[in-house]
Order: sequence, then structure tokens, then C-alpha cells
Amino acid sequence: MSILITGANRGIGSALATEWQSAGAEVIPTARNSPGMEPLDVADPTSIKALAQRLEGRPISTLICNAGVSLDKFDDLETGYAPQLWAQSFAVNVTGVFLVVQALLPNLRASRDAGEAPKIAIIASQMGSQSTPAGNRFIYRSSKAAAINLGRNLAVSLEREGIAVGIYHPGWVATDMGGDSADLTLEEAVPGLRNQIDKLTISGTGCFKSWDGSDCAF
Repeated sequence: MSILITGANRGIGSALATEWQSAGAEVIPTARNSPGMEPLDVADPTSIKALAQRLEGRPISTLICNAGVSLDKFDDLETGYAPQLWAQSFAVNVTGVFLVVQALLPNLRASRDAGEAPKIAIIASQMGSQSTPAGNRFIYRSSKAAAINLGRNLAVSLEREGIAVGIYHPGWVATDMGGDSADLTLEEAVPGLRNQIDKLTISGTGCFKSWDGSDCAF
């Protein structure tokens, strides 16, 4: 089993990599610029293409689209949410997810052809749920809503190929992005998140699950 994780240099991505490595899985960690990791900037199509070229012919059984940004924590409605923040956020949180999936589809298909059950996990957030609007954080919420929608539609398109797609809410976790006042530690959330991804099969494709296995509202 070969698992590729985007944004694996810190936080949830790093903890997921450690979880799977401890279980004996082959992990391909990626990050923009971290020693020992495959270089990948998900906001740069050239970087994505270069990664795909380096990994050409190598089966990938699980693709974890974890890289993300949250750039509008302190913005206010009157003067914040600058256009460049929208562009940067969607480039990473939405477009980057799609382009990575697109570029690595041959690797996922190679895994399937080798007898494995390939899957894609998109790390999203309940903050993108249309069922639980709370105001503010307009850029982050909108980008995660788009990522959820992207995951649902990828699930439909890839089901016929036997590639499952799951969307996951990792919880509000104490990381650089989540902040110190978060509800969960990495040690609490990540084993559950990994378990949910491990359990994903084609019969559950298109799911939106929380780290604890509960269903999230779209």
C-alpha cells in the first residue's frame, strides 16, 4: 500500500504520515519545501506536473488531499477579504485538489490494476457545510464548500473506475491552522481520521465523514 499525502510537513498531514508509517505503509509525503519530502506546491500547476512525472508508473493506493490554507481568520466584512486572499485560498483549497487528483489518476489506476482498491481522501471541514452557516470566514467557508462539492462530483465520475472518494472533517484540531483553543489534539483526532480513511470502500464513495465516524451534513 502506497499513500501520498499533500501538506505532510506539519499538523494533520504530518501526523497522518506518522500514523501510516508506524503501521508499515509506504508513505510519500509532499510539501512545498521540506527536506526528505517530495516537493509539491499544490497552487502551482507546474509543480504538480513535475511530481506526476517523477512518480510516473508508480502505483498509489491512497491519495490524501490535505494541503490547505486559512487566510481570513481576522478579516472583517467592512474592509477585509481582499481579492488576492480569495484567489490564493481557492488555488490551494480547491483548484489544487482537483489538479493533484487529475495528475495522479494514472497512479491510482495502476494501483487498481495491481489488485488494490484505490481511494482519494479530501480533507475538508464542516465550516464548508451548507447546512450549518455561521457567518464570517467567508473565504475559508466558501473554499471548503467548493472542496466538498468537488469531492462529491469526483466520486460520481470515478465510481465506474473503482476509485473511491471520501470527504473528511478532521475536527477542530490544535495545529498552526486550528489554533491553541481548538477542541482536539492531534493525538485525539488523527487516529480516528486515519481509521475512517482506511475504512473507505467504493460502496461508501461520496461520503462526508467526521474524524469520529459520524456523518457530516452537506
